[in-house]
Amino acid sequence: MNRTLIPFALVPLLALAACGTETSTVSPSSGPPATTAPADPATGAAATPSAAAPAGLRPPTSTKEIAVDRTTGAPPTVTGARFAEHPGFDRVVIDLEGDLPGYSARWVSKLVQDGSGDPIDVKGGAYLHLTMTPANAHTETGTPTWTGGPIFQARLGNVRSVVRTGDFEAVVGVGVVLERKAAFRVLEQKSPNRLVVDIAH
Repeated sequence: MNRTLIPFALVPLLALAACGTETSTVSPSSGPPATTAPADPATGAAATPSAAAPAGLRPPTSTKEIAVDRTTGAPPTVTGARFAEHPGFDRVVIDLEGDLPGYSARWVSKLVQDGSGDPIDVKGGAYLHLTMTPANAHTETGTPTWTGGPIFQARLGNVRSVVRTGDFEAVVGVGVVLERKAAFRVLEQKSPNRLVVDIAH
């Protein structure tokens, strides 16, 4: 049975032998809409979306960094994130309202706060940083659409935590703290729009 963690509030990446830093581009990938997890039997909490994956999907196999350039009308809004463990990989889903933004996924030596550059106190064996642009995580009046955190504990097979690193000048940053560097992929999914990051165990 897959272990799924209930996502944090709406509003709100291989072995070491194959450590490439090459950048590749990806094409949109369709996928099933987000599923709904059953209510927590212990608390009776209402059902919330889960980070489900199609049955039989294989773990990712590349450590190459990814960059996708895209121009949108109005910047999309990040409304939340969720994560779950699947056989052979962990999945992190970034939920969006509006068009899919441009994005990059790069390996970094540490996570820092976007804008200020202040270090974020999270410990891990590797760090994958997802940058979305143009994108916002707040409304036009400045109200955050991704609340809580900025550090959200995941404790999955490889993903230790997910970190909101910033929401600054139409750039939203998300750090994925890993137990170890591993292969990853980024998928674009629609209806509803979201970015999916799968990281091998």
